[in-house]
Amino acid sequence: MTVTARIDSTRPVATLINVFTVSPERQEELVQLLARATEETMKHQPGFVCANFHTSHDGRRVINYAQWETEEHYRTMLGNPEARVHMEQAAKLAEDVQPRLFHIQSTHSSR
Repeated sequence: MTVTARIDSTRPVATLINVFTVSPERQEELVQLLARATEETMKHQPGFVCANFHTSHDGRRVINYAQWETEEHYRTMLGNPEARVHMEQAAKLAEDVQPRLFHIQSTHSSR
């Protein structure tokens, strides 16, 4: 069963878009690590809203699209030692990591 969540542009959240560059043979390993980190640690942090992982067809990118209630919640998570362990493991698998915070400006859908 797939649960689809709609992005709500009226809710003030901190949106993290983290682009990982990986070798194609490590893409699935990275996704599994990120999913495990989310289940074990991230989703239990104050202010966590959601996390979604996307993989490129060429195997070279993994996108982590995550939301936190506030930027402060996100920054607090960065200082958590348990979360840091997972982030360091992910950085070792990736060739490059580019996390950025964004604001939702608008959303569009067919429904």
